[in-house]
Amino acid sequence: MTVTASMVKELRGKTGAGMMDCKTALIETDGDIESAIDWLRKKGIAKAGKKSDRTAAEGLVGVASNGTKSAVVELNSETDFVARNDEFQALVNGVANATLGTDGSIAAILAADLGGKKIEDAITDAISTIGENMALRRATVMEVSEGVVSSYVHNATGDGLGKIGVLVALQSSGDTAALDAIGRQIAMHVAATNPLAATKDEVDADVVARETAIFSESARQSGKPENIVEKMVEGRLRKFYEEVVLLSQTFVIDGENTVETALKNAEKEVGAEIELKGFIRFQLGDGIEKKEEDFAAEVAAMSGKS
Repeated sequence: MTVTASMVKELRGKTGAGMMDCKTALIETDGDIESAIDWLRKKGIAKAGKKSDRTAAEGLVGVASNGTKSAVVELNSETDFVARNDEFQALVNGVANATLGTDGSIAAILAADLGGKKIEDAITDAISTIGENMALRRATVMEVSEGVVSSYVHNATGDGLGKIGVLVALQSSGDTAALDAIGRQIAMHVAATNPLAATKDEVDADVVARETAIFSESARQSGKPENIVEKMVEGRLRKFYEEVVLLSQTFVIDGENTVETALKNAEKEVGAEIELKGFIRFQLGDGIEKKEEDFAAEVAAMSGKS
């Protein structure tokens, strides 16, 4: 029986075993995938549970930069223990740096080169070696034609690695060192405050509509006239924008100015106008639903109890 590359890839995906081990298993079992899985398990090469079925909600966020272009990636693992593994950290660093040469799409990153192999294969090999499911969950590349894309990592576990990664893109013809300094401070601010958008106009219309409806209903319960209700809603919306819009937020570094004012003040040191082109914030595990294991129920089921 001829063992094809697609068969080997499928078996690797199901077991996390190495390529040559998968090929040998398929040869020994005449290409039967399920029998090959059992063969690998008997050899102690594959574990009983499919790694791809296990939730990968831990891991690391990694950032990489070359000045005018920066990348942030999230590579997940099953446990925080693996996030402290030197091999895993090197993998995340490698993926972040390789992402700089792509458009930031997952497909492009997985196909990119990392040490002579595709990143997709490097991740699969790491799954086999470390013994946990891993997944490149998301990535973003930000670039400016002139200026900097500054970065900041919160709860850093290594160079450019941590639980929260932030990129801030600043367009300017001014001094890059001074520009990067204010950019890093704003990135720290974003890590702390998690704004919804850079400007008021960028806030999702559905979010604004929902908040407006809530404010309106609350204001009407006061029994005040409709014209007063409208002014109350306007005031509450204004406060809402101050809380969720980056440029309108109070800058955490000085506690006095808005971020917009802080940027304006920084123009003197930078020596040119500064335009905030955007930001991105990755927090590890955002939106991932972790599977909760009910061990008591499992024990009861195994013993025949209800």
